[in-house]
Amino acid sequence: MYDGNTGIRVRPAETGDLEQLTSLYNHYVTHTPVTFDIEPVAIDQRRAWLAAHPGTGRHRVLVAEEAGTVVGYASSGPFRERRAYETSVETSVYLLPGHTGRGLGGLLYSELFEVLAAEDVHRAYAGITQPNEASMRLHQRFGFRPAGLLRQVGRKFGSFWDVAWLERPLG
Repeated sequence: MYDGNTGIRVRPAETGDLEQLTSLYNHYVTHTPVTFDIEPVAIDQRRAWLAAHPGTGRHRVLVAEEAGTVVGYASSGPFRERRAYETSVETSVYLLPGHTGRGLGGLLYSELFEVLAAEDVHRAYAGITQPNEASMRLHQRFGFRPAGLLRQVGRKFGSFWDVAWLERPLG
């Protein structure tokens, strides 16, 4: 999808995006508690992650591209590994610093949920490190509702962080 008003193109991620996807994600690893990865991930690790999210099916990565630069991505991946969970996905959105507040998260989620509507997906889940009002608002706007709060479940940067779990029915 191309948004002519913003110059943003949303498309499935490709292998050629790996360097930009890795750099974008690693910003959040090293500067924020929103992901509980502690050490930056290598491109080879992200290559395996991308391979597990093909351009079809339940598990996907969509990128927002502006003038040849990946400025954000949304993904849906396995919620848990056991087979009975296969119709549930965990979703997330990451945006390049300086590109928040422009509606990119909403644009990416709109496209992601549109493609997931054609798949055998029953529920979407999102784990959001607290506090994170912007992410909470985005998810609530897309119909996610509280499913639980895990208190002080992760330690990063010398602090313990809560994670709010949200869920959204699909299909």
